[in-house]
Amino acid sequence: MANASSHTPTALVTGAADGIGWATAERFATADWRVALLDLREDAAEARASALGTDHIAVACDVTDAESVRAAVTRVVARFGRIDALVNNAGISEQNAPTLEQTPEGFDRVLAVNLKGTFLMTQAVLATMRSQPCDARGQRGAIVNLGSIASLAGIPGRNAYSAAKAGVLGMTRALASEWARDGIRVNAVAPGYVRTALVADLVRRGAIDAHAIAARTPLGRMAEPVEIAEAIFFLSSPASSYVTGAVLSADGGWTAFGAPTGALADI
Repeated sequence: MANASSHTPTALVTGAADGIGWATAERFATADWRVALLDLREDAAEARASALGTDHIAVACDVTDAESVRAAVTRVVARFGRIDALVNNAGISEQNAPTLEQTPEGFDRVLAVNLKGTFLMTQAVLATMRSQPCDARGQRGAIVNLGSIASLAGIPGRNAYSAAKAGVLGMTRALASEWARDGIRVNAVAPGYVRTALVADLVRRGAIDAHAIAARTPLGRMAEPVEIAEAIFFLSSPASSYVTGAVLSADGGWTAFGAPTGALADI
């Protein structure tokens, strides 16, 4: 969240080189925040930071590695002096196989990136946020975690991903409760299907059915990355100053809908 007008706020976004992460970095930059773009792919992050301008930096980071995370946060604080918002966006999808064909290694990897990575990044940032001056409402920072429709509803075969994303929501509530009196808000956004480059490639290869997804979604389409970025920015900003421990479903009505698909008008 932004503090008083005495400083330029800083956002740290993980998985910032593509998709929702990149759209979120752009959204913060447009609002005159300084942005630290963290990604496993340093070259891609550097290119994105350069596109935003000299006020922004790219940092290589493996969110599953505690030492890498600590080094990345240390570099951000050394450059900007503070962190007003942390966006835990870095994540990977499920191993694409039926349950009986899934591997323990694949399961562990999905949990390590999506769930453990969120924990490690949050743990590394909290001390910095707690040391920052309060704003007029007693707040020092905001953390936004990325859940999913898989956090809230069953998707066949998405075992590790569903477990990880459900865990993110549980951890969000626990952290929000623990850190509220320190002036740190913690919330989550749970997107539905988003038209990222990765999803577009899956559609082209026939791995997912874009028409079926649109037909099942009350709003009749996938989200654009910028629409999820707007929800993330809201929860990071003073506009949501009395919101903590919340999950904002940005899914076009997917989890609210409980009728057969035929109840929706044709698209």
